[in-house]
Amino acid sequence: MSAAITARCDSDLGDLDGVARYHLLRAASERFQREPAALSESQLREALGRARKSLEIESLVLASPEAHQVLIRSRQLEGAVAALRARYPDSDAFLKDLGRNGLDLETLGLALRRELTFDAVMQRVAAQQVQVDDIDLRLYYELHRGRLTSPERRTARHILITLNDDFEENRRDPVLARMEALRERLGDRPAVVARHFPDLARQHSECPTALEGGRLGAVRRGQLYPELDALLFRLGEGLVGGPVESELGVHLLWCERIHPERVLPFAKVRDSIRQVLTERRRRDCQKAWLAALRQTASLTPSTHP
Repeated sequence: MSAAITARCDSDLGDLDGVARYHLLRAASERFQREPAALSESQLREALGRARKSLEIESLVLASPEAHQVLIRSRQLEGAVAALRARYPDSDAFLKDLGRNGLDLETLGLALRRELTFDAVMQRVAAQQVQVDDIDLRLYYELHRGRLTSPERRTARHILITLNDDFEENRRDPVLARMEALRERLGDRPAVVARHFPDLARQHSECPTALEGGRLGAVRRGQLYPELDALLFRLGEGLVGGPVESELGVHLLWCERIHPERVLPFAKVRDSIRQVLTERRRRDCQKAWLAALRQTASLTPSTHP
């Protein structure tokens, strides 16, 4: 970090040097996964802006009547410090890192106490939310049915023969010939495929799934190797595709059954909807409370870099 940037950074910290530096360190770590000293000038400006905003909000909350009702116990603070200390191999490394970022144990303790108080106040405010009732849940479900779906799945089986030039029968050309012969034997009639595919998998497949007739189970898009995935989701129900090659070897693939995308029943998604709406109302409650604080508080504007 250049001397000019460092000086500018210092001028932004004001009277709360240690607390402000903690906010800057946290902003740099969360946004860039780096310490402030390792940031470019533009990154530092962004981190400073984030730190200044978070410090302003924190100070606003800590000046509220609600904050005066919060008591942070020593063991809570000790636990917060210990959680940070656990990220380092030893105490010396921990203290050295604090010093490099303009902090010591005293200022860290002050910053963490403020942070714990802030979190406690915001949790209390969020608890004042209007409860979600069954009408809310049902209305959300009806308005978002198109997104509350179970994706298409396909039940599949396969026959795998590996490729290995050390063995004549496992070289590419012989393997492809064997697979083509099996493919011809199965044909295109779903009833015939259903009768013979599991037995052929047990006899010829080199995959452990051979013990279950080549069963891969019900899969969604993206769960298989790309070559198999593309083939499976092109096949009609009951049909066999291949030979197709993946990094495992050469496959024949049977689309045993298609499970179309479907809207999930209300009972299945009720709890997850309640969670979404509850969290949304908690955030709305916190935002409204902060807006009210801003209207009534007399704040001295921060100096922008």
